[in-house]
Amino acid sequence: MFNLVSLIAGLLFGFGLALSGMVSPGKVIGFLDLTGNWDPSLAFVMGGGVLVTVISFRFLLKRSTPFFGGEFKLPTKKDLDKRLVIGAILFGLGWGLGGLCPGPALSSLAYGNMKIVVFVLSMIGGIIIAKLATGAFKKTG
Repeated sequence: MFNLVSLIAGLLFGFGLALSGMVSPGKVIGFLDLTGNWDPSLAFVMGGGVLVTVISFRFLLKRSTPFFGGEFKLPTKKDLDKRLVIGAILFGLGWGLGGLCPGPALSSLAYGNMKIVVFVLSMIGGIIIAKLATGAFKKTG
């Protein structure tokens, strides 16, 4: 049941990204272009996502367990460290240069654009390199 719910949630997320136009790198680049032809639509999409999360988490986290899963997996770490800051900077640079982040990139694969395929393969390569560099493969198996 958990896998089915995950599939439906992922499809809904991808559909929402496509419907809002957020699978287009041009939308992201337009949002980041503050001195040119600025496109604020990404802010509204992000704001809508944050609003839904803030409202739903107030109710969902009162439960002892999630609806479809064994336990809540929430971050416990509260402080900022060098790895988090460097990771955030690299993520932001990749997002700004490529015009995509992981969700929209995966959703965009459906269009068959080779630039998107290269982006996703590069993203996967970066994940593997980061895991090898930090020894995360040893920790998670």
